[in-house]
Amino acid sequence: MSMILSASVVRVRDGLPLSASTDYDQSTGMQECRKYFKMLSKKLSQLPDRCTLKTGQHNINFISSLGVSYMMLCTENYPSVLAFCFLDELQKEFITTYNMMKTNTAVRPYCFIEFDNFIQRTKQRYNNTRSLSTKMNLVDMQTEIKLRPPYQVSVSELGSANGFTGLPVPEYRGTGKISAAPHQRLEPVTLTGIVSFVLSLLCGALNLIRGFHAIESLLQSEGEDFSYVIAFFLGTAACLYQCYLFVYYTGWRNAKSFLTFGLICLCNMYLYELRNLWQLFFHVTVGAFATLQIRLRQPQGKSPDYNV
Repeated sequence: MSMILSASVVRVRDGLPLSASTDYDQSTGMQECRKYFKMLSKKLSQLPDRCTLKTGQHNINFISSLGVSYMMLCTENYPSVLAFCFLDELQKEFITTYNMMKTNTAVRPYCFIEFDNFIQRTKQRYNNTRSLSTKMNLVDMQTEIKLRPPYQVSVSELGSANGFTGLPVPEYRGTGKISAAPHQRLEPVTLTGIVSFVLSLLCGALNLIRGFHAIESLLQSEGEDFSYVIAFFLGTAACLYQCYLFVYYTGWRNAKSFLTFGLICLCNMYLYELRNLWQLFFHVTVGAFATLQIRLRQPQGKSPDYNV
C-alpha cells in the first residue's frame, strides 16, 4: 500500500528539528530510515533544494526554502508528484503561520511542535487519494518535476550512520552546481539586520572622517601620531567589511566576522586617548551587533517555484 509514513520540519543550517509528525512504527526498516533522516538533516545546507533518497522499500523526499527544510518518508511506490505536492503544502502553511525570524533564532528542538496537527491532517488527506482528486491540480507539479526533477541522493553520499563521510557536491540539473559559493543566496534581511548594517556604515564614516582630520593635524605638524591615522582607517575598513559580510556569502564567513570584530576592538583600544568612553562603547557595541547579525543570516536553499 502506498502512503506517507511521517514528515518533519528542519532548519537547514544546523539540522535542528522544528516540528515532526508522531511516528509509532518501531520496525527495523523504520529505525534505519530515521537514521537516514538524521544524516540528511546534517547535510541539508550542502544539497539542492529538492531531493529524493531511496532506501529500498521507502523514499525520503524533501524541499528547502528560506532556511527551512520540509522532509517526508513514504513507501517506495507512493507517487512522486503527490509527495512533492504534500511538501509544498507544508511549506506554504509553515511560512504563512510562523515568522521566519523565530525559526532563525530557535534554540530548542521541536519548538513548533503544534505544527504537527497540520502535518497529521495533511498526511491523512494525502493518504486518501480519492479526497485529493477534486482539490488539486497535479498538472503544474508534474510539469515542474519533468523540467526540474529532484536530485537523487545516494546512500553512499551520506556515509555510515556512525560516522559521516565527506559529501561530494552534486551537479544538479536546472540549478547548476550547488556549492558554498560567494553567489549563494542568504536568508532574507530582517529589521535588526538593516539596523546593524546602517550603524556599521555610520561607524565606518566616523572613522574615515577622524582619519582625515588626523592626516590634517599631521600635516600641520601638531604632533599627531601617524599610527592614529592607520588605526582610524583600519577601523573604517573593518566596518565596511562587516557590511560586505552581511550582504554577501563567502567562505569562512563567520570566522571572518569574528576576526573583523577583533580588529575593531583593537583599533578602539589603541584610540583610547582620542575617544571618550561613550564613543568607545558605541563603536564596540555596533561591531558586536553586526557580528551577531552576520552569524544569524545564514545561506538558504533555492526557493522552490513549483505550483506557486
